[in-house]
Order: sequence, then structure tokens, then C-alpha cells
Amino acid sequence: MFFWHIGASVGFIRYAFRDPHMDLRFLAFGAVLSDIVDLPVGILFWSSYETDKLVGHSTMFAVALMVAVLVLTRRGPWRRRLILLATGVLLHLALDGMWQSPETLWWPFFGWEFTRSGFATYGTYVSEVVSNPWVWVGEIVGLVYLVGLWKKADLSQASMRKTFMRTGAVSAPIDRV
Repeated sequence: MFFWHIGASVGFIRYAFRDPHMDLRFLAFGAVLSDIVDLPVGILFWSSYETDKLVGHSTMFAVALMVAVLVLTRRGPWRRRLILLATGVLLHLALDGMWQSPETLWWPFFGWEFTRSGFATYGTYVSEVVSNPWVWVGEIVGLVYLVGLWKKADLSQASMRKTFMRTGAVSAPIDRV
């Protein structure tokens, strides 16, 4: 789920922190980083793992990334950006409902195995995911939020897109609910 992860992460963090200068590029990348890390390995080694949620979907990965950022960077813009990246990874775990897969979420503390999907082939797994209406609801919600943010930030104007590409910040006001 691509739009769900990015849209929900950006929406939640913008509302929670209300920082108009935050670099949303790093947050968005962090929101999909777990899938970027795990998906190729899960597909290639499906017969061994029977899942595409591996190390990148573990608390260990998210915490190790956050600790690395805090240890290896000093205060300043790069640290703020990289903390957003690590925060995106943490949100990804929540948005995937990883509490339902404790072996993966708490890997390696519950053992070296990952929670299996229950599908013998990657194709049957993808068919199940694609036919799940909740997946589509999440994607639509994320896409609707991102389109709304695009319009509020006036990213249809080249100058606004250029600013976003350079800084990662958008000029859209952060509404109170």
C-alpha cells in the first residue's frame, strides 16, 4: 500500500507536529522504506519465508535506524530530516498493523522466524491483497489526502513544486480538527 502509507504518515505528522518547514520528502521515503527493503527479498525467497514482511517490518529495524540517526548526527537540518525518515518507518509498522504479526514485529526477540502469510505462492498472496477492499479504502484515503495537500499547497504551480523539490516543505496551512 503506497498512497496509504505516505498519505496517512504525512497527514498524521503534519497534524501532530504542526511544523510548516518539515521535509516531507524524508517522511514519505521513510513511510515506504520497509517495503523497499523487504519486498524484493520476500519475492525472491518466498518459498523460504512465505511473506514479504521481514526485517524491515521489525521494531529492531526502526529502532536501529532511529538510534543510528541520533548517534551519528548532530543537531541541525540533517538530523531533523533523518528523524523524519525513521519516524516514517515507525509509522509504517503501525499502519501495516504489525502487532498482528508478533514474530516479525519483535524479530529477533521472539526467534529468528518471521510471521508467515499463509499463502504458498507470492501470486496467491498478491491476489488476496488486491481483492481486499480495505486495501483499496486505505489507498483511496491516502490518495485523497495527498491530492488535497497538493491543491492546498498549490503544487500545480511550477514555482511551488520547485520549492517543494528543493526543501521538502509545503506552504499549505495545517488545519485544526
